[in-house]
Amino acid sequence: MEFDPAPKILLQRSTGTRIGEGLRDSGRLGEDAMLRTLKAIEEHIVAVREFRPALKAIATSALRRADNADEFARAVESVTGVPLEIISGEEEARCSYEGAVSGLPAGQTYGVLDVGGGSSEYATRNAHASLEIGAVRLTERFPRLSGIAGPDEIERARSYVRTALRPLGDFAKVNRLIVVGGSATTSRSVIAGRRMAEPYEGLTRADLASVVMRLASLALEERKELPGMVAQRADILLAGALVLDEACALTGHSEAIVSTNDLLLGYLLRH
Repeated sequence: MEFDPAPKILLQRSTGTRIGEGLRDSGRLGEDAMLRTLKAIEEHIVAVREFRPALKAIATSALRRADNADEFARAVESVTGVPLEIISGEEEARCSYEGAVSGLPAGQTYGVLDVGGGSSEYATRNAHASLEIGAVRLTERFPRLSGIAGPDEIERARSYVRTALRPLGDFAKVNRLIVVGGSATTSRSVIAGRRMAEPYEGLTRADLASVVMRLASLALEERKELPGMVAQRADILLAGALVLDEACALTGHSEAIVSTNDLLLGYLLRH
């Protein structure tokens, strides 16, 4: 990324590795998950090498919770040559906010929701929260969400999400809700039948209802074939869409803006 005169993204890549796979039951990062993630890091380093970057390495929810986070942090540093910074939930929320609003006009108030795998962060200009709910964690609690899921299972999951997101109701109301992260961008892509082409695109609760209904009727392999679907998210997207929808309800918004300007951009802007 270049910052003069304004931020310009030179290369943007994302690889889902499920670093937190099995963490709920064991309290530790699994060997396979760590190896997958280290391999992805090595591939990203090769991809950006031509830009001669000053590398940064950060981690979020899974590393905050894992008993063996220090072990993995040492492995990451051996690959990257820089320390792995495990950022707090509060800092994650602030970074997501800064990234998401960076390309939006002043004069309005914004709330930014980042639905991750292990946690979800919400921030306004003056307040923030990190909540222990995410697309992977919800799917692990309600495994049927990874395939065909009936109305009863959907409602049980919704009830759980509403409880986890209850603090959102205490935030001051804002003009616009911005949603970031893989659940948001992939939901938007499935609705459109294509990957997001712009850094900001709209997503309504009606769209989310359509995503939930469609995904709940499909087996996992069928989901992977949907236009716009990121195959590695097919099993957790239903859970992510439920979190997004319930967050819209709790914050009083019938529509949101999906942004690809997210945590990573916000971190770079803040640091």
